[in-house]
Amino acid sequence: MEKYIIHQPNYHRLLKEYKADLEALGYGRSSVKTYPRCLQEFLSRLEQQQINSIRKIQQGHITAHHAYLQQRPTLYRGGALSGSTISQHLFAIRTCFAYLERTGQIKENPMSALAFAAPVKAERIILSPAEIGGLYEAAGTLRDKAALNLFYGCGLRRSEAVALNINDIHFKAQLLYVREGKGKKRRAIPLTEKVADGLKNYLLYERSHYALKASPTGGGLEGAAFILNNSGSRMQGLGYDTLLKKLLEKSALTHLKGQISLHHLRHSIASHLLENGVKMTYVRDFLGHSCLNTTQVYTHIHQRQLQQLK
Repeated sequence: MEKYIIHQPNYHRLLKEYKADLEALGYGRSSVKTYPRCLQEFLSRLEQQQINSIRKIQQGHITAHHAYLQQRPTLYRGGALSGSTISQHLFAIRTCFAYLERTGQIKENPMSALAFAAPVKAERIILSPAEIGGLYEAAGTLRDKAALNLFYGCGLRRSEAVALNINDIHFKAQLLYVREGKGKKRRAIPLTEKVADGLKNYLLYERSHYALKASPTGGGLEGAAFILNNSGSRMQGLGYDTLLKKLLEKSALTHLKGQISLHHLRHSIASHLLENGVKMTYVRDFLGHSCLNTTQVYTHIHQRQLQQLK
């Protein structure tokens, strides 16, 4: 986010207030982190246009920002922003103005009369078991295999993997605990023997190698992190993205580079479980969904088969 620097004290204050409001409204950790970043980009671009007060922001500035987002490449993977990412940016702006209106800081809300078309949902790519096997074969370290076990074997979201600590995995009971998933929900994920062994092997035989590189001033929650990066710190989202990118390059799936994200591994395990006759209610709990309708989105199974699984 270094690219989107803001200088105006009132914009800095707004970012802090907006983040605090999201927390007060009960938004999850990932949302509290993502939406202020989206808003910061908007405010930074406004500064570049000499728009230094929230009261000067008009509908035209928002529609121009929307047009800009449709043309802007992603910061990390290249290619255009997805429709869902653009929707996140617009949602951040909309909820920010709702906050300003609710707290009496503005009299007119420039977002209130604006409507944007819903993003066209691209067809979800589901990796086959053979393609998943190819990723595991390309994994050259126990850490690589452990990461695949988290995203595919456990169906974790990226934020959940980042937050995972050593004591969240109970090997004797073969359970992995997500302390705070989407919507601040907790869940316990049963581990297969193969997944548990892969996670344990990394913990016993390789994690200490990365831990030795940790800063002497580290410790606390950082020291409790399950997956460590090459510097001995907690592996962050971008680190996991880079790890998957390298595995795709080493495997026979180079044609999917730029199309596959960590979340596709989550899609894939959901689909594979359902294809193998696992009940949808179990898959819903496994993924941490609130309702079955959400779980259905993750499947590419014939509708008749889907009904039989309910």
